[in-house]
Amino acid sequence: MPRQQQPPARPARRRSYDQFCAAARALDSVGDRWTLLIVRELLGGPRRYTDLHADLPGVSTDVLASRLKDLEQGGLAVRRKLPPPSGASVYELTGRGHGLLPVLTALAAWGAPALDERRPTDAVRAHWFALPLLGALAGLTRQGVLEVRLDEGEFHLRVGGGEEAASPGAEAPGTVYGYGPADRPDARIALDTEVCRELAQGTRTFAEAVKDGRVEVAGEGPLAAELRGE
Repeated sequence: MPRQQQPPARPARRRSYDQFCAAARALDSVGDRWTLLIVRELLGGPRRYTDLHADLPGVSTDVLASRLKDLEQGGLAVRRKLPPPSGASVYELTGRGHGLLPVLTALAAWGAPALDERRPTDAVRAHWFALPLLGALAGLTRQGVLEVRLDEGEFHLRVGGGEEAASPGAEAPGTVYGYGPADRPDARIALDTEVCRELAQGTRTFAEAVKDGRVEVAGEGPLAAELRGE
């Protein structure tokens, strides 16, 4: 007797709020635990799976893989291979994925008052302060790439009046920060996480932190001069 052929398995359907509402539709895409934090990591540029896992302490490999697949299916991220000699696969945001920048920025500003004291169980990465710093430096008129050094590591930001940074060391359009030191930064600053917290909460301005010696500014160009208040 011939074996009855099994129907093909249906792809798992993501849960939906089933509401004809823009907020509900958005949460259908990015409302799952870890999703927005993955987007936060990808706002810094293309990242390998292993890098994402290292900078998202606490996420399981299964959950990370599942969320990345959801981002791909939702048109928010793509996976591609880097050219030789690397050949590694990386994930990066699409234009629609980059559209979540103001969402993450607003969410970080809303959550800043909860950063009272670092708990013993809290992990920290230097680049997690990139979005709060962008908010604190939003009034800059000089464009360029700013290298930021904390005890926890280094990252760099595109800052200043406009979407395109003037520096030749700038990241690709749409990328607001990058990991590690910049190739040719227009200015450098050094500060600690406590100052970053105060800037995020709005209890101290960047100009006040520079004046008090809590932020060290290095560089000779127009951006460095503006950061120093000159």
